Amino acid sequence: MYRNPEVRRSKMVAASAYLLFFIPLLIARHNRYAMYHCNQGLVLFLTFLACNVFLTLIPVIGWVLIPILNIAFICLAIFGILNAIGGVMRPLPIIGKLSFI
Repeated sequence: MYRNPEVRRSKMVAASAYLLFFIPLLIARHNRYAMYHCNQGLVLFLTFLACNVFLTLIPVIGWVLIPILNIAFICLAIFGILNAIGGVMRPLPIIGKLSFI
C-alpha cells in the first residue's frame, strides 16, 4: 500500500509523536517522515502549553475558553495521528506551518 519503505517502517513511530513528541527523536532520528511528525507533535504541544498558561492568567474568560481549546487540541492530535498512520505528510491546520526541529 505504501510505496516508500521509510513511511511503511515508521508510521506507528510517527503517530506516537502526537502523544509524546520525543519518541521519534529517540527511535527514528534519521527518518525524515518520523521527524516531520515529531515536529508537528512538538508544535502542537508547545502551542497547547502556551495557550493554557496564557488563558489561566485571564480570569473567567480564560477559564471558560480553556476547555474549548483543549478539545480543539485533541482534535488536532487525532488529525495528526490519522495523517501519520495514513502515510501523509500534511501540516496541521493553523499551526502546521511552524517548525522547531
